[in-house]
Amino acid sequence: MPGISEYLVVGAALFALGLVGFLSRRNLIVIFLSTEVMFQGVVLTAVAFARFHHNLEGQSFALFLLVIAAVEAGLALGMVVMLYRRRGTLDAQSWSVMFG
Repeated sequence: MPGISEYLVVGAALFALGLVGFLSRRNLIVIFLSTEVMFQGVVLTAVAFARFHHNLEGQSFALFLLVIAAVEAGLALGMVVMLYRRRGTLDAQSWSVMFG
């Protein structure tokens, strides 16, 4: 069975890959998916620490984070659809026009 270090490495790798995708892309859907990958890296780290310390608080916190991720996905999808209908593009530079 893998130890905590393997889970932490995978969680850090997920977070790093998501961060690279977030910083290097301009498409809003790819930015959103990169944010979700970073979020899942954090959830994996929380579950790994909970498993290592033999308590349920980390796992219940991870479940709470997954619920928040689902709500975030719904809101972000609605915002992306609204932006696409208004601007006809999913380029992230369109957001700067909306916010001044």
